[in-house]
Amino acid sequence: MTDPVRQALARARSAEEPGPDTPAGPARPALPGEPLPVPPELDRLLRQALAGDRLRPTPSAGALHPVDTYLVIGSGCSVRPGRYVYDPAGHCVHRRGPLGRGRVPAGAVAVLAAAPRRTVSHYGHRAWPLVVLDTGHAAAALALAGAPAVCLDANGALLSAALGGPLEPALAAVRLLPGDPDALLVRSAAAGAVTLPYDEVPVHRDLAEARRVLAALAAAGGVRGTWRPAPPPAASDVLLARRSAPPGFGGVPRRAELLRVLTAARTAAPDGPAWSLALGGPRPGLLAASRDGRGGRDTGEALRRIASGHVLGTLAHWAARQPWIALAGAVLLAHGCPSDAPAHRVRHEHLLAGYGMGHAQAAATALGLASRPVGSWQDADLGAALGDPAGRDWVLHGLALGRDAAAPHPDPTTASTQGDDSS
Repeated sequence: MTDPVRQALARARSAEEPGPDTPAGPARPALPGEPLPVPPELDRLLRQALAGDRLRPTPSAGALHPVDTYLVIGSGCSVRPGRYVYDPAGHCVHRRGPLGRGRVPAGAVAVLAAAPRRTVSHYGHRAWPLVVLDTGHAAAALALAGAPAVCLDANGALLSAALGGPLEPALAAVRLLPGDPDALLVRSAAAGAVTLPYDEVPVHRDLAEARRVLAALAAAGGVRGTWRPAPPPAASDVLLARRSAPPGFGGVPRRAELLRVLTAARTAAPDGPAWSLALGGPRPGLLAASRDGRGGRDTGEALRRIASGHVLGTLAHWAARQPWIALAGAVLLAHGCPSDAPAHRVRHEHLLAGYGMGHAQAAATALGLASRPVGSWQDADLGAALGDPAGRDWVLHGLALGRDAAAPHPDPTTASTQGDDSS
């Protein structure tokens, strides 16, 4: 029997064109009860990471934002312990239910659940990898705003149970306040289910496939997962200024700038996919990080050339044929995840590609560079293009970079192109 994840991954990576757009469904999850103010302890974090309608601090493919944020709040916060859902458009919370009787652990945890219908509505069968990348970006946005730790490998059944389900697949959790996040999630899971209306609509083939694959990826996590400390948070002005630039920017960043952007991604996701830089300008090629041992001593990270040639033209074709990419200054690439990767590796590398790229874009913003994530890649077998065995090293995510500003940002309600990520 064919592995449904591998089959769907091969289809998403193929040149098959998505069909016509389908209904996107609600732009936010079910919001029970009256809106409540965001607890002061979480206000800055949620506002700087996630607040907004279609234009938000975190990028998303087509500005469709398929990631919903649920909160498990324990003791020590200014609101009653319980389960909540966050409304980014209104920057408020809605209470979903209590955590049950008995002593409630301290802390607060955000659980990120994927609602693929919004992204499937435009990207069709290419949507589900974009949803996983978007989940990684949302986790990165919370970390950049000051969340101390993230978990990208917890079992989705535990996360959904902690929220009272039934929900769309839950792929990540973020610790927002001091406390034991595992104890809080387990305590919440024991509180029982919450009854909410479920969005019953005729299911399109691509949506059914996306839900099936995302459920398999969620189930591929560990029982409780691994909490990784977040890198230092970004400055407030960086978070507020971070926006995906519209296509049209160019100018090759300086080597030191490229190294800082690449290092931000690798530091945030050291156990994730491989990272490299495709360079434009007078000396185009592909660069990777290496240790600089000149003079007999280790002087830290440096960039080494692993290929020469006009790489950006090839990337423009692979990225759903977006010609503007060929004129960018450089493109940061996350790559790996072979064709036969098991579900847990597909989840791990895509989540960390989005997570690392979120940190890389913040570094680019701090340097004054224009940047735009690129999430949809077709036939992008980077390893085969470099002469290695086929099917072993695929482009998962990209971040186009440039020194020259592009035209003013278009209306976010109309700026949606196949393969583009816009915030």
